[in-house]
Amino acid sequence: MENNNQQRKPRRFNREQKEFEERVVSINRVSKTVKGGRRMRFSALVVVGDKKGRVGFGLGKANEVPDAIRKATEAAKKNIVRVPLVNNKKTIPHPVLGIYGAGEVMLRPASEGTGVIAGGPVRAVLELAGINDVLSKCIGSRTPINAVRATVEALKQLKTVNMVAKTRGLKVEEVR
Repeated sequence: MENNNQQRKPRRFNREQKEFEERVVSINRVSKTVKGGRRMRFSALVVVGDKKGRVGFGLGKANEVPDAIRKATEAAKKNIVRVPLVNNKKTIPHPVLGIYGAGEVMLRPASEGTGVIAGGPVRAVLELAGINDVLSKCIGSRTPINAVRATVEALKQLKTVNMVAKTRGLKVEEVR
């Protein structure tokens, strides 16, 4: 027995750096009424991002919370959106309104040092996208899933001056 303890060495795991950071936005207990009573399950909403302009969200549902979170994370990684950032990768290029269902999220660029002015679900999406200075306002439904979906819709609409010039076949100076 003593010999066994002496041979133990601290194991060093080569943990690879995760590509995406994940944040659980909400966990909801949902029930289904069956003949024998109610059957409880859990629904998880997870946002993933690399803080360099890529962000995604996913929903997962399972009998246990950890399984629901794992499923939501996998779904979020399949659902990644690229966000164009300006001003040294700190803010968004222009004001935009994202609509999903009854939820609307308005995003406006902010000057350096303002920070992320946003509520819970919207803040999670913007921070994991790597946006540091932005103003936001939720209009209508504030349900976490609708707020996240509306925010991602708004981020999908963003275009830089270079992108607009390329689609119109103009030079950057001619766009403005």
